[in-house]
Amino acid sequence: MLVLGIETTCDETAAAVIERADDGSGRILSNIVRSQVEEHARFGGVVPEIAARAHVDLLDGIIDRAMREAGIGFAQLNGVAAAAGPGLIGGVIVGLTTAKAIAMVHDTPLVAVNHLEAHALTPRLTDGIEFPYCLFLASGGHTQIVAVTGVGQYVRLGTTVDDAIGEAFDKVAKMLGLPYPGGPQVEREAASGDATRFAFPRPMQGRPDANFSLSGLKTAVRSEASRLAEITPQDISDLCASFQAAVLDSTADRLSVGLRLFREQFGAPRALVAAGGVSANQ
Repeated sequence: MLVLGIETTCDETAAAVIERADDGSGRILSNIVRSQVEEHARFGGVVPEIAARAHVDLLDGIIDRAMREAGIGFAQLNGVAAAAGPGLIGGVIVGLTTAKAIAMVHDTPLVAVNHLEAHALTPRLTDGIEFPYCLFLASGGHTQIVAVTGVGQYVRLGTTVDDAIGEAFDKVAKMLGLPYPGGPQVEREAASGDATRFAFPRPMQGRPDANFSLSGLKTAVRSEASRLAEITPQDISDLCASFQAAVLDSTADRLSVGLRLFREQFGAPRALVAAGGVSANQ
């Protein structure tokens, strides 16, 4: 089975061709991704209208390249899949409309894919992980701990109650004057910073639920930065390192609780899987 996949939910335009063997194993024949960082950099964040227009300009060429790299023609496809949300609605419409056109012209089945469900199930394609497993999803505006017990069978054990991890990284970067994309910049600055200089809170630590909350931590970073008469490059590095350490400590605590809740409900997980990116733009 050969499937063309299309992804246009945010600021990356992507297409891939996947082959599924009779035994259920999968193989990625091509995977073409084009980032829109340059288009959004001067605005300090993703502009939905610009993202949608870039998808319109780029998608046809990216699909063509993915098909050529896979060495197949459209007539050989057994299906076309496209992300149908969650995501920026303008970009989602571009990808889904393109997928519908290809499916209609070539009389091929169309599959509308839930963006988050795709993250949940991709480890089974790439690594053959068996159910049930515990998923830590940190993808842009989403931070969740999910019990994945089967296809279409998901139990959310924890989620963010305000800012997701990616959002918090990008917003901290912006308040410190770091360039876009902010998440990777915070990580780079943190590498040369003192993570013990600022005593930031560890949000939700010790709570019996597995939810996340980072808005208070983000506010704490702003408060400490405002107390500095003049922020030096080392101050920025130390703020980033202290912030990142707080996020990691809080995340480790939340994952520990999430795994406990998983075991109580479903027994021992086959694996703990991380999907998505720590930053909204990685």
